[in-house]
Amino acid sequence: MSELPTRGAVFWPVGTGDSTTIVIDDDTVMQIDLHDMAKADSDETPEVPVVDELVASLPVRNGSPYLAVFALTHADKDHSLGFADLLSQVTIGELWATPRLWREYTEEEAEDDLCEDARAFQVEAERRVKATEKAIAEGVDPASGDRLIVIGYDTEHSKHAYDELPDRYKSGPGKVISALDFEDTEGRFEAFIHAPFAADAAAARNETSLAMQVILQDDSGVTGKMLLFGDLAHDTIMKVFSFSEAHGRDERVEWDLLLAPHHCSKRVMYLRTLDGDEVEQRDVLDALERHQLPGAVIVTSSSGIPDNDEDGKNPPHKMAFDRYSEIADEVLVTMEWLSVSEPSPIVFGVTAEGAGIVRDDVVELAAAEAFSHAAQPAGSRLAAVIASATAVAKAVHRGSTSTSGPDRVRGITAADRGGKIAPQTVGFGQ
Repeated sequence: MSELPTRGAVFWPVGTGDSTTIVIDDDTVMQIDLHDMAKADSDETPEVPVVDELVASLPVRNGSPYLAVFALTHADKDHSLGFADLLSQVTIGELWATPRLWREYTEEEAEDDLCEDARAFQVEAERRVKATEKAIAEGVDPASGDRLIVIGYDTEHSKHAYDELPDRYKSGPGKVISALDFEDTEGRFEAFIHAPFAADAAAARNETSLAMQVILQDDSGVTGKMLLFGDLAHDTIMKVFSFSEAHGRDERVEWDLLLAPHHCSKRVMYLRTLDGDEVEQRDVLDALERHQLPGAVIVTSSSGIPDNDEDGKNPPHKMAFDRYSEIADEVLVTMEWLSVSEPSPIVFGVTAEGAGIVRDDVVELAAAEAFSHAAQPAGSRLAAVIASATAVAKAVHRGSTSTSGPDRVRGITAADRGGKIAPQTVGFGQ
C-alpha cells in the first residue's frame, strides 16, 4: 500500500489482550475491547497506554474527546481493562454489550469473577438502559452518550432490564449494523453479527464473545473485510462457518484480515483428549482458508510467540501460530510489529489500491502528516491515531532533541481544541 488510507483499523500493542480501534472518518471512531495496563504508562515498558492515545487523537464534540462506539466482546479483564478510565475522559456515544454480562452481573458467584472495569461497563450499560427507557417515554431518542445496543439473545432474557427495549436497540446473529451512534455509515462501514448464539447463553464466558465481520469501504468502492471472533474456540467458530455456508452467506465469512481468536490460542484448532494428547481439528483451518481473500493476513493480539508450548500455559501458543502460518502469507504479532522493544500498532487500511497492512514507511508518513502544517483533511483522523503511538512518533523524530513525538501530538491536539498553544492547521479535529 503506497498511500495513506482514509479509513482503517488499528491493533494496539498492549500485551496479550485486545484493543482494536476502527477509524471510519474524521468524525467517527469505534473501539472494540480495551486492554490498558497500568505499566503501559511507563516509558520503560513496550505496551502502549491506549486510553491516553485515544484521548490525544479522537475527534472533539462539545469540548470532549468523542468515541462513537465502544463494543465489548466479553467481560474478561484482557478485553475491558481501562474502561472506567476511558469513560471518565471520553464521551462514548454508544455502547455495544452482550446479554452474558447481565446474566453474570445478577449471579453472585459470577459477579465476584468480574474485574472492576467489567463491572464499570455493566453499570454504564444499566444506566443507559434506564436513560433509553426514559427518552422513549418522553417521545424522543436517547442522547448521544446514553445509547446502547444489546447484541445477542439469552434464553432467560426476559429476566433482564434490556428486554423491554425496542428492536432498534437490539441486534444478533444474522443482522447487519450500518449506523454508529445513530449516524448512517452505509457505504463506509458495516458489521455483520455472527455471535453470540442464544444456545450458548449459559456457556463459558469466552464462548459468548461478540463475533462479527467488519467491512470498511473506501470511497472508490474497494472493501476490506475483517473477521473478529473475540475469544471463541473451535466449536463456536465452526458453527459460524457452518451457518453462513448453509444459508448461502459465504461472503459474510470472507476475510482480508483475521484477528486470531483468543490471542492465538491452540483451542481454535486443537482438541485435548482425556489422555492429554492434542488432536488437530483441521476443519476450522480449512474453513478459514476456504474464505480468505488474496493477500489475507492474520493478526495475533498478544505477546511474542513462545519457542515451545508448555502444558497449562495461556496463549499465545506456538502450535496455533504454526497452523495459521500454513494458511496465510503473514501472521503478525502486535507486540513484535516493527520493533520488539518499541512495537508500533498494526494498521489495516483500505484505499483505491486495495485492502492491506500499512507498512512502516506509510506509518511514518502518517505521523509526519499529523505533524505537518499543510496536512490535508482526508484520512487525517487515521493519521492522528497512528501518529499518537509512541514508537511511530519517535521514528519520525529520531535523533531530534526537541519535544518528543507523543508530546508534539498532544500539543497539536491541545491547540486544535482551543488550548494555549497557538492554533496550527493539522487536518484533524476540524
